[in-house]
Amino acid sequence: MSKRHGNAARQQTEGALATAIEEQTAKLPSDTFLWAAGAAIGVSLLARLLGYKEGANFFGLWAPTLLMLGTYNKIVKVAGHDQLNRS
Repeated sequence: MSKRHGNAARQQTEGALATAIEEQTAKLPSDTFLWAAGAAIGVSLLARLLGYKEGANFFGLWAPTLLMLGTYNKIVKVAGHDQLNRS
């Protein structure tokens, strides 16, 4: 990547919606998403054991989504939104 393109990428900032969401989710403890994913797995397992196959699939699919949101949340907390653009 040329130097000109690298500088252009650094000048971009987050949109208002992303900034507002990141400010609110940064207030959550990092393990919130991990616990929520574990709960989704538990509910999915329970639903499967009780014979609710479709319900089990529904709740089971929430676990990777919650883990991914937790990863995003952690990155935002560590790197900060627009933090690289301010330096």
